[in-house]
Amino acid sequence: MDQLLPDPVRSLLAQLQEKLDPAAVVLDPSLLDAYAADATGRGAVPLAVLRPKTTEEVSTILRLANDLRQPIVVQGGRTGLSGASRPQTGEISLSLERINGVEAIDRAAQTMIAGAGTPMQTIQHAAEEANLYFGVDIGARGSATVGGNIGTNAGGIRVLRYGMYRAQVLGVEAVLADGTIVSSLKGLAKDNSGYDLSPLFIGTEGTIGVVTRACLKLHPKPKIERNAFVALPSLAAARELLARLRVELSGLLSAFEVIFPNAYEKTVHFMGIRPPVEIGAGMYAMIEIQGQSPDQDNERFEGSLAQALEDGLATDVVLSNSLRDAAAFWAIRDGINDFLDSAHVHTSFDISVTLRRMEEFLDAVKGPIDAVDPQNQTYIFGHMGDGNLHYCMSTIAYTAVADIIFRGIANVGGGVTAEHGVGTDKKHYLSYVRSAAEIDAMRRLKRAYDPNGILNPGRVFDPA
Repeated sequence: MDQLLPDPVRSLLAQLQEKLDPAAVVLDPSLLDAYAADATGRGAVPLAVLRPKTTEEVSTILRLANDLRQPIVVQGGRTGLSGASRPQTGEISLSLERINGVEAIDRAAQTMIAGAGTPMQTIQHAAEEANLYFGVDIGARGSATVGGNIGTNAGGIRVLRYGMYRAQVLGVEAVLADGTIVSSLKGLAKDNSGYDLSPLFIGTEGTIGVVTRACLKLHPKPKIERNAFVALPSLAAARELLARLRVELSGLLSAFEVIFPNAYEKTVHFMGIRPPVEIGAGMYAMIEIQGQSPDQDNERFEGSLAQALEDGLATDVVLSNSLRDAAAFWAIRDGINDFLDSAHVHTSFDISVTLRRMEEFLDAVKGPIDAVDPQNQTYIFGHMGDGNLHYCMSTIAYTAVADIIFRGIANVGGGVTAEHGVGTDKKHYLSYVRSAAEIDAMRRLKRAYDPNGILNPGRVFDPA
């Protein structure tokens, strides 16, 4: 055992030596380095990595760490974008990667029990094999895990139809900071038997407990899934079309992704493909329906889009006629991030705003941003169906720009983070959109569940 480790860490590892298998403890510096970063950057190298296989092993680890006041950073697929799973100096990593797999699927109840380390793609495939459907999808589906998705209340492209990750969780098994296990995996749609503790662990970024297993809600598998790529004259037209489709395609509309012109044009150029719809439009949208009556649903979808063209809400529409077409459309949406990486556009603001004030916000921040950084490059896209924009930039004035954007969001009653959490990166802006009373209530909850402050300390907010 490394004698250079702090005394609490050496004591913890000594006590865990006979309680965990050898693969559960990582001390090799060359291996530790892989746990130092999330999807946006590097933090400190953790002093050690613990990789338990069961809820009971997590309980043992936390009980001992709590006694020693040893801070823990909880990690899943390390695909986060806000710093919640990025280690800070002096922390040990608790990786849930080995609590992995789908344990059971109840076809009648349409539920699934899975470990926290299970990747989203595994969840999706298991649901499909049971002729069911999991309602959340994100770009990092191959590596983002159940526990991380619960911790950040992940969103993605189909919130419009299925809701955030919170709506997919019927219960969790979690471990509190002192090692106490609380479990609610019955999968009951209705259960008012006292306090419902499971929601406390959703969206709280591992700060009040560690989710180890979850009962997830599944849905009937769609018999039809069809997409359209649409060119529109403006963002206002996209907003009006969305409002119309919510009514005309009620029960069918599953995604409405908006892509601003420069992001669309440069992405298709970067991909080297023929644009599916005209270049030079004022706005672009990816629209998807999912339904159970293919003939009727197709007719409704095509009719609504034809009327949009006739009314001038759309200037060009291309419909998918095969799985290959649909995959090509979504490849453009997913390819935006590849283009941004190639252009070294690494600053991304994940914000939410009500649809009626979206243009007001965009107009209000553009001038001040151009004033502090005339050379900025800005590309915007996102999940318009739920008001979530990804405001991506290349800028030399990050601090000033961030302040402009987050104050602009506050002025229109928006949120400084829509689906990626607060973590360490956005905690200084939380007060822009949450009152002092709200943040104090959050701190009280943190103190009640984690009085020694060992779980993901300094995430979401600093100690009082």
